[in-house]
Amino acid sequence: MDSVEIEPGVYVTNERCLLLKDEETVVIGDLHLGYEKALEDDGMYIPRVNTDSVRASINRILSKYEPKRVVLLGDIKHDFKRVKYEGKEDVKLIINLISEAAEVVVVKGNHDNYIQNIVAELGIEAVDYVDIAGYRLEHGHVDSGIRPVVIGHEHPSVRIPGAFSGGMKIQCFVHMRKEGVIVIPPFSFLSSGNDLSASHPETFMSSACKSCDVGDAELFGVTELGILPLGKLADISSIRI
Repeated sequence: MDSVEIEPGVYVTNERCLLLKDEETVVIGDLHLGYEKALEDDGMYIPRVNTDSVRASINRILSKYEPKRVVLLGDIKHDFKRVKYEGKEDVKLIINLISEAAEVVVVKGNHDNYIQNIVAELGIEAVDYVDIAGYRLEHGHVDSGIRPVVIGHEHPSVRIPGAFSGGMKIQCFVHMRKEGVIVIPPFSFLSSGNDLSASHPETFMSSACKSCDVGDAELFGVTELGILPLGKLADISSIRI
């Protein structure tokens, strides 16, 4: 299945975006544009594929859901130390693409020190959060304490043990239903997943998640076959592939 409704009008989707259906809003986070250039500066060279992948994925989302609003939930650019020309142009390219079809809301993440300098050229003001459909939408590196909340930042993933192999790593949406916390996966396919563990709560980075009963967190994996409900984090070790 392409999507699962986890709260009334709130859908996790296999396009790595959260859909607030009644508000005609999609939420994506952790694009990390300019990632390849940052690696090159550290002596590691990979093909320049992240921005093209992000652009293709956003085109699919705009075509499929026809949203009126797209929220970029932080860490839009990767290099938080400085504004590089390539990262700047990548950000402008993606925002201009979205702006042709929908309103763009830019929420600042911990990598977005200079994002306001970039988006100001496009007539956009970067914000720390936005409230939509009764949800606080913020990146997650700082916890406002408002609930329910949708965050990114975690890059959540889990490892599913394999009966005859080393298993599989799956990036996922995380839903702490009782506490009102929803975590979305990174939109950049180059972003590595942060393997979560109920027995090791320190694997969670955000204060919002650390304050939750993480073992009770419901997981929804993003796979080639669609959204895969994985049950609760505390039970993940009992799943076999």
